[in-house]
Amino acid sequence: EFDESSPKRPTNPYASSKAAAECFVQSYWERYQFPVVITRSSNVYGPHQYPEKVIPKFISLLQQNRKCCIHGSGLQRRNFLYATDVVEAFLTVLKEGKPGEIYNIGTNFEMSIVQLAKELIHLIKKTSSESDMEHWMDYVKDRPTNDLRYPMNSEKMHNLGWRPKVPWKEGIKKTIEWYKENFHNWKNSEKALEPFPVRDPFSELGDP
Repeated sequence: EFDESSPKRPTNPYASSKAAAECFVQSYWERYQFPVVITRSSNVYGPHQYPEKVIPKFISLLQQNRKCCIHGSGLQRRNFLYATDVVEAFLTVLKEGKPGEIYNIGTNFEMSIVQLAKELIHLIKKTSSESDMEHWMDYVKDRPTNDLRYPMNSEKMHNLGWRPKVPWKEGIKKTIEWYKENFHNWKNSEKALEPFPVRDPFSELGDP
């Protein structure tokens, strides 16, 4: 498990930007004692999340009778944390956290992307048949540097009195219902449902 002191090893530009932001903010604390607190969270899900993220993407695809796009093997595992639990964590940090500290906001609940797809297929398509579930999954080329898993140790948050409260089954049902009623309100949402674009940069250079 990664704790707050684990070294940062970003593997893509997005992760690198977050690591750089941490360093920038932390330098203000170390140099000027500016009161900052840094939080790192597990994969957040819930209503109102833009559908490019895996849970709203799979839900929206299935509700449109389209297949879940599984990148690579689908064996990558993620820890999913409901949005209201994250809000409670932020409030706890604001009230009880210490300036200059880093806090992991995590959960022990973990599942693979294939498991996630099957769970959503079961809830939305009302089937438990393995062949039916395979029908609703489309395996596509994996994203570059797609981490297998990144479990977080949240003991520091537990010591502040915070723990996640919303069970997975409750949170995912609320999320499914919200997207059933509200997906059409997103602008440019269809673009968000496409698989992550994987390009070969050398093939685009052309012949010398």
